[in-house]
Amino acid sequence: MTNTSKSPDKIPLAGVIGSPIAHSKSPRVHRHWLNKHGVNGFYIPMDVAARDLRDVLTTLPKAGFVGVNITIPHKEAVLEIADLITDRATLIGAANTLIFRKDGKIHADNTDGYGFLENLKAGAPNWVPTQGAAAVLGAGGAARAVIASLLDAGVPEILLSNRTRVRAEKLQSDFGNRIRVIDWVQAGNMLEETSLVVNTSSLGMVGKPEMRVPLDGLKKSTVVTDLVYTPLKTRLLQVAEEKGCVTVDGLGMLLHQAVPGFERWFGPRPDVDDDARAAVLR
Repeated sequence: MTNTSKSPDKIPLAGVIGSPIAHSKSPRVHRHWLNKHGVNGFYIPMDVAARDLRDVLTTLPKAGFVGVNITIPHKEAVLEIADLITDRATLIGAANTLIFRKDGKIHADNTDGYGFLENLKAGAPNWVPTQGAAAVLGAGGAARAVIASLLDAGVPEILLSNRTRVRAEKLQSDFGNRIRVIDWVQAGNMLEETSLVVNTSSLGMVGKPEMRVPLDGLKKSTVVTDLVYTPLKTRLLQVAEEKGCVTVDGLGMLLHQAVPGFERWFGPRPDVDDDARAAVLR
C-alpha cells in the first residue's frame, strides 16, 4: 500500500479516535516509535462523538493526517464510511486502522487479529495451532478478531462461551461449524478439552467484575492468554501460572496491532520489544 507520508515538506499526523479516549495507551506506543526512528510526526488522541465521526474522518486528511486508529465505540461504524475495506475487516465486521490515501479514499483494515496472533507466537512460541481446540471466553468485537485469526491459523475447533448465549450463537452462525457454543455455566468444563484458552471479555479488568469461571480444568500443557492488560496479570493468568501453564498477557496485542498502522503512516516498521512495553507501562 502506498505510504502517504513521503512528502518532505509535510509533517505526517496520525492518531486514535474513540469516545472516551483519555485512557488509551496507543499515543505512548507511537510516541516511543516516532522518537526511536527519528520521524518528525505526531500521533494524537481524539475524542469524537458518533454523530461527528463522518465529518471528522473526511476533514482530517485536509489537515495533514495520513491515517488513524479507531477504537470503541466506532469500530463498526467506520465500515459505513470507508471507501475500501480489507477482507479481514469485512470478516470481523469492524476496523481499527484507517489509511487516508493520496487519491482521497479512506482504506479500512483490522489488525486486531494480527496483533493477537503475533503476541501469542512471541509469548508461546511452542504453541501449535493445529494441535488442539481453543476455548474462547466472550463474544464481542475482540472475540470476532480472535476467532477469525485462530481459524485462519488452522485451529481445528473453537469452543465459545459467553454470558449471553445468543451473542455466541451469532458468531457461530457467522464463522461456521468449527465453532461450538458452550453455556456460560459450563464454561469451566470446556477448559479440559483445549490446548489454548483466550479471554476476550472485560472480566478481570480494573473496574470490571472478576472472572468467575472455574479454572480447575486447566492442564499444565495449556497456553492461557488474556486480552485484558489492566492489570497486566489478571486472576486468570495468575491461576494458570500457578498450574504451570504458559501464560501470555494482553499488552503485547496492543503493541503488535499497532505495527502495521505505524509502518503505513510513518514509513519504518517498528519492533515490539522491552523498550516498547516499558514505554506503555511508564
